[in-house]
Amino acid sequence: MKGYLHLADGKTFQGHLHGSLAEEGIAGEIVFFTGMTGYQEVLTDPSYKNQIIVFTYPLIGNYGINEKDFESKKPHVAAVIVFEAAKTAYHYEAQHSFTEYLEKWEIPLLEHVDTRELVKCIRQNGTMPATLSSGSICESSWETIKGLKVEEVSSMAPETLGFGDTHIVLIDYGFKKSIADYLVKQKCLVTIVPYNYSFEQIAALKPDGVLLSNGPGDPKELFGQLHEIRKIIEHYPVLGICLGHQLAALALGGNTDKMLFGHRGANQPVYDVKSNRVFMSSQNHSYAVDPKSIGSTGLKVRFFNQNDQSIEGLYHEKWPMMTVQFHPEASPGPEDSVFIFEDFINTVKYRKRREVSYA
Repeated sequence: MKGYLHLADGKTFQGHLHGSLAEEGIAGEIVFFTGMTGYQEVLTDPSYKNQIIVFTYPLIGNYGINEKDFESKKPHVAAVIVFEAAKTAYHYEAQHSFTEYLEKWEIPLLEHVDTRELVKCIRQNGTMPATLSSGSICESSWETIKGLKVEEVSSMAPETLGFGDTHIVLIDYGFKKSIADYLVKQKCLVTIVPYNYSFEQIAALKPDGVLLSNGPGDPKELFGQLHEIRKIIEHYPVLGICLGHQLAALALGGNTDKMLFGHRGANQPVYDVKSNRVFMSSQNHSYAVDPKSIGSTGLKVRFFNQNDQSIEGLYHEKWPMMTVQFHPEASPGPEDSVFIFEDFINTVKYRKRREVSYA
């Protein structure tokens, strides 16, 4: 059957609709992802909560859905837009086809859309509210579109993973499974806690370091947590990833702004000031730290985006803190930046050795 994507700027795109829709349709913020692969990780990344995702590569789904590349227990996107969706999975590890997986979770798919023209609209006018419906006339009120909320994807109670002498507390703003998996592989004991855990609750766990995870939405929606985050930074080695990077900057007095259409893909070039080299990164964010806001915060820029010069990572001149806007766990994407985890763990271990020697 025919389906229609209505944008808040007045444009409408027609395609073939897979799956059923409620009478009011599906509403969400529309964004696009530029990677050729990695659609399974994108679908299950909590940072895409309630978003309508447009895949720019013309054929999506040819290697199907396997059992090991999930970033969470279920998909979080509101709907999917593609030019062509593979109906068959051509990979020996595939358990489901792309279309079967979306159908299982009742996520609508709009196929045969002119995604090139659609992405041009988003690039020109920015990410915006959109509605997917079976009617050619848009009857949505853009003000009613649901925002992206961390509390919808965060853990409800603490959970412990792995074994080791290095204890990392991972604050869950909507973390990707690959982040925890990498820490466990590095022989860390990982305790995952809800996003609204207080400094006192985290201190009671006696961590060696704290990781501020990725997650959906505007970091300023978590204004009430900034005081707790600042205390964490003042007492423990900290690594902030994506939303965690933005929250750390806000907690220390910086500011964030919404980008026109953000960075979503597996091919974003990042310049490392320290090593004087460029590497490729995987990214998914709509907000960025304002470089004019960090002058008196003690924050220094470690990484820049080579395309638009936006801040991609920070460190602090006093406290052992590092943040990155990109995803060093490389899911999906290149593994150029996994050294971020190694640097963080080495910092944590060094700090721990010093504390033991002074005891």
